[in-house]
Amino acid sequence: MTWSRQTMKAALVEEAGGAFRVTELDRPTLNGGEVLVRIHASGVNPLDIKIRAGVAEHARHPLPAILGLDLAGVVEDVAPDVTAFRPGDEVYGMTGGVGGIQGTLAEYAAVDADLLAIKPANLTMREAAALPLVTITAWEGLVDRAKLQPNQTLLVQGGAGGVGHVAVQIGLASGAKVFATGSATGADYIRSVGATPIDYASESVEDYVARHTRGEGFDLIYDTGGGAVLDASFQAVKRFGHVVSALGWGTHSLAPLSFKNGSYSGVFTLAPLLTGVGRAHYGDILKRAANLVEAGKLRPRVDPRGFWLEAVEDAYAAVVSGTGAGKIVVSIPQA
Repeated sequence: MTWSRQTMKAALVEEAGGAFRVTELDRPTLNGGEVLVRIHASGVNPLDIKIRAGVAEHARHPLPAILGLDLAGVVEDVAPDVTAFRPGDEVYGMTGGVGGIQGTLAEYAAVDADLLAIKPANLTMREAAALPLVTITAWEGLVDRAKLQPNQTLLVQGGAGGVGHVAVQIGLASGAKVFATGSATGADYIRSVGATPIDYASESVEDYVARHTRGEGFDLIYDTGGGAVLDASFQAVKRFGHVVSALGWGTHSLAPLSFKNGSYSGVFTLAPLLTGVGRAHYGDILKRAANLVEAGKLRPRVDPRGFWLEAVEDAYAAVVSGTGAGKIVVSIPQA
């Protein structure tokens, strides 16, 4: 098939749970405030799996649609009212894939300039595409909600996972004393970035709280697991401490938290994409995160396997199976 300059390759899902079909679509045109990005890489998140399956009610994305939340690429064109970017800029961002906004499994996307930031200079496109959603989610929880301070004790539940590994590094960069739960296989990674690993499978909440905090509990806990992990977080936080969660739905007893005069807050990272409110803050978070990356204080954990747009099914299967050694990223061929 020959691809014209007015069209682009894109991976289209036409029904819930349906297969990807790489096809030719019209290249998007710019509206006010938008940037046309030539996409080089698209990060795959567990949320993308749920959107494809049609089971993510909180992430409305009517099908048929192009999926994909995260991108890294090069600015091709800008709307007349956009001054922050110019053609040739290398950018990254969480820009679509929900709310009827075109996703990133395509050669091009017209995206709200507020959602973008200049890509960290010391990262590849694949590495940069791994960061936006997980970084924004971690940053909102630790910085915006919990107001993390130096010398606080921070427990990250799931410290080797997508949001968790970024939360660990933001905590360390903020001067906190960071602990992270994980499996035995994730302990080496957690230790390698400077945090103290806790094997949740071999040690009870009471035991690790006693061992690491003399029974007082942690100043701040970031829950990335939800369910029983969030309940454990309420038990492990200290008096007047704070628990923040990126997966706070479900039925939970607040009594363990209330008895400690503790507080709780949630993070819903998709809100600016779905509502249009607060998008510029996400671009600002990614600018500040880029500074951490370039200072050597934040590094994405990326699965070493190379996935291409034509093999997007394999990339999604790797996320479903949990076999990834880090974030799964799909590279978009450059014509």
